Amino acid sequence: MSDDLKYLNALLSRNSALISELYEETLPRVKKFVVQNNGSAQDAEDIFQKALIQITVRYKRNPFSITSSFQAFLFTACKNLWRREINKSSRWVTKEINEEQFYEKNDDAFAMLELERLELFERALDLSSDNCKTILKKFFNSTSYEEMVKELSYSSETVVRQRVFKCKKKLIELIKGSSRFNSLKEL
Repeated sequence: MSDDLKYLNALLSRNSALISELYEETLPRVKKFVVQNNGSAQDAEDIFQKALIQITVRYKRNPFSITSSFQAFLFTACKNLWRREINKSSRWVTKEINEEQFYEKNDDAFAMLELERLELFERALDLSSDNCKTILKKFFNSTSYEEMVKELSYSSETVVRQRVFKCKKKLIELIKGSSRFNSLKEL
């Protein structure tokens, strides 16, 4: 069983051993990110729990597959939730209570939309060539061009930059060519 299915099934069946493993492997990264972005350890734990619930609910409604590691998928969901929390709190300073309640009610809808966008991105990445998948994964994981030259045996950083550019362009075309793109793009 793949890791994504293993962890998704663990969430559905409330397998405490595997869920604890998720906490041990992913929560420290989430805490580091949240604390570095004006949050607390408690905020990180709340965001982590919220992401687990939203992923579980989303999977129950419409089963999906994850092409990256489950931990990377979960971490991205947490980052997106925290960024949205930061944006909400900055808007709340100048808004009325009724508007705050509006954002709270729509929070889950936004999270579901973000998860669907992430799935669209991952599907498009999965449709990319093996070479582009490798290059883009390294690029998105902040691997330097110099490191990519060495690891992928390219002749120069210029060649790597060109490959990254072409692969990103192809990925954007795949995403925009999807039938789901228009329904998921920002209004």
